[in-house]
Amino acid sequence: MEAQAAASSAAAAAAGSAADGQAARTHLCTSLVATTVDGMLAEAQEAVANGADIVELRLDYLEGFDPERDLPRLVQQCPLPAIATYRPVWEGGKYDGPEAPRLAALRLAATLGVAYVDIELKVATVFFAAKSELPASTKIIVSSHDYEQTASEEELRALVERCYGAGADIVKFATMANDITDAWRVLSVLRACPVPCIALAMGERGQISRLLAPKYGGFLTFGALSPERASAPGQPTLQQLSGMYGLKRQQRDTAVMGIVGNPVSHSRSPAIHNAALQQLGLNAVYVPLLVDDMARFLATFTDADWIGFSVTIPHKQAALEGAQEVDPVAAQIGAVNTLVREEDGRLKGYNTDWSAAIAAIERGLDPATPSSTDASSSPLAGKTVVVVGAGGAGRALAFGAAVKGAKVVIANRSVQKAADLAAQLDPPASACSLEDLASGAVRGDVLANTTSVGMHPQEDETPVPAAALPGFQLVFDAVYTPLHTRLLKEAATAGCAVVTGETMFVGQAADQFKLFTGKDAPVDLMRTVVLDSLAK
Repeated sequence: MEAQAAASSAAAAAAGSAADGQAARTHLCTSLVATTVDGMLAEAQEAVANGADIVELRLDYLEGFDPERDLPRLVQQCPLPAIATYRPVWEGGKYDGPEAPRLAALRLAATLGVAYVDIELKVATVFFAAKSELPASTKIIVSSHDYEQTASEEELRALVERCYGAGADIVKFATMANDITDAWRVLSVLRACPVPCIALAMGERGQISRLLAPKYGGFLTFGALSPERASAPGQPTLQQLSGMYGLKRQQRDTAVMGIVGNPVSHSRSPAIHNAALQQLGLNAVYVPLLVDDMARFLATFTDADWIGFSVTIPHKQAALEGAQEVDPVAAQIGAVNTLVREEDGRLKGYNTDWSAAIAAIERGLDPATPSSTDASSSPLAGKTVVVVGAGGAGRALAFGAAVKGAKVVIANRSVQKAADLAAQLDPPASACSLEDLASGAVRGDVLANTTSVGMHPQEDETPVPAAALPGFQLVFDAVYTPLHTRLLKEAATAGCAVVTGETMFVGQAADQFKLFTGKDAPVDLMRTVVLDSLAK
C-alpha cells in the first residue's frame, strides 16, 4: 500500500507540474482489460515488467464488478499509478447501466487515492457537481471519443477548450483516422496544446499519433500488453513502444522517417531502421505510414523534421511524380522508393531497389564475383532474366539487369504494361503474358518475382506454377514475408538456386539509411533483425 501511495503521489506531481505549464515527459500507459480483479492485478504486474509508467483500470471490463468490494483492492494493491476508467456503452465502453452508480464508483476511486479519474465530457458537469468531495491529489482527465471520424483542426482545438473549461486537469480526445492526414491534424493540435493533453487518432491510419506522442508533447500514450489485449484499434504493444520506437528516447526535435505504403503492417522496415538508429545513437525514429493518397500525404507532411520516406507498393510511381527533384537513375527507372528532404524543404527521389536486387542476384549466381558497374564482368552479362511484374520494383530490377548486360523479358498480367516497360529499356526488352510464362513458352536463366503474390497472408499463392520452373538457373523472390515463399520452395525442388527477398530488402534499406542520415548503416545488425523477426 505504501508503494501505491508513493507511486500515486509521483504521478500526481507530474500531472500537476504539467498543468502549471512546465515540461513533463510522456508517460507510457497500458489499459488493464482482465475480467476479474485478480486478473487485472496480475496484468498490472505484467505492465511493470514491460516498462509501463501508468495503468488504466478499465472497470467496465470487470464481470460482476462491485465498487465497494473491488475498488479498495484495485487501487491499493496496484503497483503503478492508475487511471480509473468506467467507460459507458455510449462512449465506446462496456458499461450499460444507470449513470449515478457509475459516477459514484469513480468518486469512490478518487477517495481511495487513485492517481487519475477519466470522466467523459458529456457528463463532466454532473461529475464535478460534487468536486469538493474529491481529494486534490487525484487529477481529472476529461475525455471525448469519436469512433467515426476526425474533425477539423479548428473543431479539435475547440474540443480541447471545452474539456479544459469543464474542469479538466488533463484533456483527452480520441478520434477515428480514416486517412493518415487525420492523424496529422491530431498531432498538430497536440503540439500546440497549452494544457496537458492526451491526443489519439485511432486505427492503423492514425498509429503515428501513438508512436510519436513524446515528440508532439502528449501527456501519455497507450500500449497494449499484447496485440489481442489492445483496448482500441491501432494500439501498439508496450514492448513495441519502448523498444522498437524508443518512446522514452524521443524529444521534441527528434527527426522522423517512415515507410509509406498500403499495406505496411507487414513491413520489417521500422524494426531494422530503428535498430540501426538506436545502435548509432541518432535522435530519430522510423514509423509505418499507411497512405491511401500519396499526393495528399506529401502535401500534408511537409515539416522539416520529417526527413525522409521509404516508399513501397503501390506508391513508387506516385512518389516519382511527387518529388521536386529526381536522381537521374530513378528518373530512368521511372520509379522512386526513397524520398529525402533537402535543406530547402524539397523532396528528392531516389531508387535503391535496383542496385540491391541486382547485387543479391549476382551473389546468387556467383558468390565469388563482387558486384560491379562493369557489365562485362557481371554474372548477369549475356543471361536472360525474366522479370515478373511491371510495377516499381519490376521497373527497377529490369533496368538493373539491362545495365548489367542481361537480356530482359517482362512478364505481367497486363501485357500492354509489360510491353510499355520493355520498350523503355536500353536495349529494348521483350514482353509476355503470365500465361505464356506459366505454359513454359518463355525460358530464361534467371526468374525474378517483383510482385506481392505469395506475401503474407496469401502464402499459398505463387506467381509462377511449379511446372514452369525447371530450366531456370536461379529464382529470386522480392517477397520476404514469408522468407521462403511457395515460389522459392518449388524452385528449390526443381533444382534452381534460390535467393530470398530479405537480401534485397536489407540492401536497399541500408542504402536508404545512408541517404536519410548520412551514416553508413550497420548492415549485419539489420540482417539479424530481419531474420530474427521472420523466425518468430
